[in-house]
Amino acid sequence: MAVTLSFAPLLPWAAITALGLASAGFVGFALWRGLPGWWLRALGLGLLVLSLAGPQLREEAREGLPSVAYLVVDRSESTTLEDRAGQIEDAAEALAESIRALSSPDAPLELEIVETGQDPEGRDAGTRLLTALDEAAARTPPEQIAGAILLSDGQVHDAERLEGFPAPVHGLIAGERDAFDVALDLVTAPGFGIVGGQVSFGLRVRVLGAAPGEIGPRVPALVAIDGGAPRPVLLSLGSETLVPVPIEHAGPTVVDIRIPEREGELTARNNRVIAEVNGVRDRLRVLLVSGEPHPGGRTWRDLLKSDPAVDLIHFTILRPPAKQDGTPVSELSLIAFPTRELFLEKIDGFDLIIFDRYRYRRVLLPAYLARIGTYVREGGAVLLASGPAFAGADSLARTPLAAILPALPSLEVIERPFRPQITDLGARHPVTAGLAEAAGIGPDGPQWGSWMRQITVEPRSGSIVMSGIEDRPLLILDRVGKGRVALLASDHAWLWTRGHEGGGPQADLLRRTAHWLMREPELEEEAMFTRVEGRRVVIERRTLAERPPEELLATPPDGAAEPETRALAYAPAGPGRWRAVLDGAEEGLWRFSDGERMAVAAVGPPAPMEYRNPIASETPVEPLVDATGGRIAWLSDGLPDLRSVAEGRRAHGRGWFGLERRDAYRVTGIELTPLLPAWAAALATGLLFLAAWRREGR
Repeated sequence: MAVTLSFAPLLPWAAITALGLASAGFVGFALWRGLPGWWLRALGLGLLVLSLAGPQLREEAREGLPSVAYLVVDRSESTTLEDRAGQIEDAAEALAESIRALSSPDAPLELEIVETGQDPEGRDAGTRLLTALDEAAARTPPEQIAGAILLSDGQVHDAERLEGFPAPVHGLIAGERDAFDVALDLVTAPGFGIVGGQVSFGLRVRVLGAAPGEIGPRVPALVAIDGGAPRPVLLSLGSETLVPVPIEHAGPTVVDIRIPEREGELTARNNRVIAEVNGVRDRLRVLLVSGEPHPGGRTWRDLLKSDPAVDLIHFTILRPPAKQDGTPVSELSLIAFPTRELFLEKIDGFDLIIFDRYRYRRVLLPAYLARIGTYVREGGAVLLASGPAFAGADSLARTPLAAILPALPSLEVIERPFRPQITDLGARHPVTAGLAEAAGIGPDGPQWGSWMRQITVEPRSGSIVMSGIEDRPLLILDRVGKGRVALLASDHAWLWTRGHEGGGPQADLLRRTAHWLMREPELEEEAMFTRVEGRRVVIERRTLAERPPEELLATPPDGAAEPETRALAYAPAGPGRWRAVLDGAEEGLWRFSDGERMAVAAVGPPAPMEYRNPIASETPVEPLVDATGGRIAWLSDGLPDLRSVAEGRRAHGRGWFGLERRDAYRVTGIELTPLLPAWAAALATGLLFLAAWRREGR
């Protein structure tokens, strides 16, 4: 029960104040005039003003509330170093008992233990110790919080979170003061690189703590690319060193850089950096060689010109040299087309050569066509979109180019409507996979328009991915030496562009074909890809075979806690696609191989926040502890005693921490007793004024 004085004014306080000032002026005037009853008038007016304020006794029935102390326990990964986890565990048990012992019936004290560790979603968020305390304290009224004790190695990454904590926060640091560590930092990392060129990674070596011996000024390191053999480099201590990395292929290139572990070093987890750089081609160069004009002549040109990554050179033969049509010389081209320069000297600079309905009329000499064959065998690419001339005397199949063609014409041109079909092999090939499903499958096959002409060819190599009339080959893809060749046995793909009978996926088909010829990694028919989702690695295998190899081996990172190679199994994921999943992957560079294809996957961040500075330190939490009146101690010096101190008193001393006794309560009932009822005040005021009048009237 608590008794206090309170007021319930009958008038606004401004009016009561004005009335009090007027009364004081009246009494002062009476005193100046020398009226003998001035003091009676003052007493009467005072009672009147006081009664208007409504004084009353307030009796509250209160129920005491317990104080709450928080014990925040750090379970993050950095506490696994040295014997920090053991120190924290022993201290947590002892402190919990000591806090419970401070509780008494007169001053109850409750303990709430808050534990924090790794982010459950696998994000590299570091140690969010104070965020956990803030979220726990938000459920308790500030007037009940007695204080908090942080059990940690001091490396927290949200020290700014708890500004204005209402009670003292103390810190107990686990670990050793004299530890040292060497860390490798990734300062700059490019996201993209040009295939055939190189990029530079900026790296810095740091020494943390007091190293027992001399380190530097140059530190040896090893650089491995895509899981290959490492090569040595030297890094400067304390400053950024640029390490060149060649980009040899399109798609992701995984770079693994590490420095050797030193004796006595705290951990080797931060001695390694794993990063990815995506290889892209610099402006793909395409040479389009067109024959006689036809309705679909702009199909390839429009497609390639719409691609911002393609540089196109279009070579069109409008009139053969032997043809004389009377055109004035003034209307002919004044600059000869650089045929020799393109087809002999600079042909290796092209990524793809397209022959669109080309008729051999001696414009391109046999030596030029033979050079194109050599260009393909050395890694180039050729696409032949054939027209009726392919089956005649002017066919490219009658030139040195025939040596690289996947099929030869049989001198028959069929001109009747037909609907192109995806073959069984084409359903698995990335160039044509999914085209039919995207257009819709009807009772007669894919729901796309018909073509009107097909050149009959006899295949001799390659993969037939599309067929036409009577299942005859329509699109054949082949590899010749290091290069690639595609043959489209029709010149009517443009009908899909014009929307004939509803059109079809002409743009997708031709774009995929062109990019397969130019070695787009996503269109490789035999490939293995990896995708990292937190601690889960998804391995996707693409193959034209009925099924991939039975077993997929996953090799864990060097120095992993579980170094045994794991065997995974593929599961079907669609035509020509298979998938395997590795759950609970440890951070580092994983290698996957099924005997035919190999891939790597970098799990975890390049430099986990927990290990950027693994040295135990009181510096990160010191500002918060000082601001709240707490203290920091090291567990290696022994466990401090705990005391209960009054609110506002000093909360620490030599060898002890203090938790405040908070007199928090909850009001369960209120009783109000007026001290000066209005009727009593009016009666007393009247009697006092009457007495003053009688005294002054004598």
